[in-house]
Amino acid sequence: MTERYINEYMPDSVSLPGETLQEVLDDRQMTQAELAERMGRPKKTVNEIVQGKAALTPETALQLERVLGVPASFWNNLEQNYREAQARKAEEERLASSGEWLRQIPVRRMVDLGWIEKKQGTVDQARELLNFFGVASPDQWRDVFELPQANFRHTSAFRSETGSLAAWLRKGTIEGQRIHCASFDRRRFKAVLADARQLTLERPEIFSRALVELCASAGVAVAFVPELPSCRANGATRWLSPNKALVQLSLRYKWADIFWFSFFHEAAHVLLHGKREVFIEGEDGGADDVAKKKEAEADRFAAQTLIPAKELERLRPRGRVKTISRARVQSFAREMGIHPGIVVGRLQHEGWLPFTHLNGLRARLAWQV
Repeated sequence: MTERYINEYMPDSVSLPGETLQEVLDDRQMTQAELAERMGRPKKTVNEIVQGKAALTPETALQLERVLGVPASFWNNLEQNYREAQARKAEEERLASSGEWLRQIPVRRMVDLGWIEKKQGTVDQARELLNFFGVASPDQWRDVFELPQANFRHTSAFRSETGSLAAWLRKGTIEGQRIHCASFDRRRFKAVLADARQLTLERPEIFSRALVELCASAGVAVAFVPELPSCRANGATRWLSPNKALVQLSLRYKWADIFWFSFFHEAAHVLLHGKREVFIEGEDGGADDVAKKKEAEADRFAAQTLIPAKELERLRPRGRVKTISRARVQSFAREMGIHPGIVVGRLQHEGWLPFTHLNGLRARLAWQV
């Protein structure tokens, strides 16, 4: 008998629990007044449940199980499904006007990269993005992602569009959380950087995996995240927890020497600066004095780690020597144990070599498809 009622009164669509209750009463030829008497509840309470003015509580569900023989779990599920449906309907009404928010975010590129799925309609696409960002609504997205970016204006990447930068950073967080890391060990990380320097000689498919594994052993997650339209960040550093740092890198500039400089620059932030700070590297502009000092420290660390200034002096053009030969660069790179393209990039940066010279020794990177 009980099973028959469960099957009969499980609706195909979510309806008001009170409507189902009234159907059961009609089937039993029982009035609301009789039900109220058998439950020991006021008739007004039963009537309000039937009309949807009052929630069907777990206590009421147990009483209905006793009186009607329909399990309390059925009534509880009915009430829960109804309330959830009401909440989703209200959310749908709110998200219907989220088109402007969607336009801030590079949805098409994120779909192409497989970060999110393409959905039909504003509401479903907004829900997909909220799931990606891990927030409940566009308002919460602004609180979590947009407002904090006002603080990024002391960094050099503030010219990035908010939606693109937020999406890029969020993807880095997602990837970083997936990387299993040991607890952060400063001494171990310093040793890892010495090993990482040798990886500059390896092909991307080798060094990318090795770099992630090495850094993870010291408590640093390294995430490679493709650049997004109007996101001018090529690197970022932040802490995911007190014992896990995240270094996020893109291939925005394509050149291997710039990639490696960026990596060691971000590594410097991990070693030298606070765990509560967020560092984002991109175009120049707007940095305050404190931020400029920290960025300069990170630049010096990266440069010194790759090619110590004392060693670089050996290549400085002197006297009648106006340029540096390809053979000299290659020989120096072998002595230093690094890729010759890094030497070329450094010499160009120092102004000792024209930007048009020896670019054939530099390597370009591309995302593996």
